[in-house]
Amino acid sequence: MVEAEQGVGEAQVVDGLGGDEAQSAVEQGLQPAAGSDGGPTDSSSPDTGSKEALSSGLEKTRTGLFSKLSRAVAGRSTVDAAVLDDLEEVLVSSDVGVDTTVEIIRRIEERVRKDKYMNTSELQGILREEIAALLEESEGNFERDGVEGLGAKPYVLMVVGVNGVGKTTTIGKLAAKLSRLGKKVYIGAADTFRAAAIDQLEVWAQRGDSAGSGDVVLVKQQMGSDPASVAFDTLKSAAANGADVVIIDTAGRLHNKVGLMNELTKIRNVMAKVVPDAPHEVMLVLDGSTGQNAFEQAAQFTAATSLAITKLDGTAKGGVVIGISHRFGVPVRWIGIGEGIDDLRPFDRTDFVNALFS
Repeated sequence: MVEAEQGVGEAQVVDGLGGDEAQSAVEQGLQPAAGSDGGPTDSSSPDTGSKEALSSGLEKTRTGLFSKLSRAVAGRSTVDAAVLDDLEEVLVSSDVGVDTTVEIIRRIEERVRKDKYMNTSELQGILREEIAALLEESEGNFERDGVEGLGAKPYVLMVVGVNGVGKTTTIGKLAAKLSRLGKKVYIGAADTFRAAAIDQLEVWAQRGDSAGSGDVVLVKQQMGSDPASVAFDTLKSAAANGADVVIIDTAGRLHNKVGLMNELTKIRNVMAKVVPDAPHEVMLVLDGSTGQNAFEQAAQFTAATSLAITKLDGTAKGGVVIGISHRFGVPVRWIGIGEGIDDLRPFDRTDFVNALFS
């Protein structure tokens, strides 16, 4: 049998802390080991999931976009070629991306030709409509309610992305959300090349377990173990114990890109031996604050079927959400607008566009 099976029974299954112990851990503000890609904090506020929180999280992007847009149309009354040239520059400088910007401008040009006359006061509304349309096209028929109604148990989610983007933190926050829905969640610590990743996941498993009525269980091995073995053990244990969701963390860097992609392929193949259709989703986590660099990362992970874009609250580069989703035809599933355990929110294109233009 495959190499991963040799690790069966060697994995350490760490159930989330329960009762008073879990509460005490949360109150003490457990932090991951130094060098991790960010850890749990208690900075979330009661309205974190609200539209007001989203608007606040996108404030820097919104301010930057509208200040540039205002300058582009200042003193002009009609949308002409000069205005569209300036709008193109605004969108590119807002990290929407060249390809997406060209498509938006093309659509606006068509509307200008059709309507014959269009004043600059209408431009914001038109831009808003076209951005919403692009996001809708990228979204397609993607299920927004996550594991609900997808017909897979356990539902296997493989999470990929380079180190430092907030991948492990995103997994922890997602596990907490699922726990609150009463789901039994297994997390596989398959990033065995970085000790901090395993430590951090253990902290998040504890917090996620105490966050709701569900159960969060971490499956781990020693640092340097075969990642595919960890994934195999996680799915075997999850299937045997009636888990609803399995989330597999993966390495963000090896000695070279080819090595990393081969490792991810191996993990996928091994998981399919336990759950035939696994993984049901491959989620790529990107750091929104890196702007154009996020585009380059997305181009490397071609197997991704969904996106999570983090750290949007601290940057004016939120335009990457629009550009990456459009360019790669992959729907955005989650966005991060803060460091708190509740600051990962499901992406809603209508809410996003409204917040961007409010």
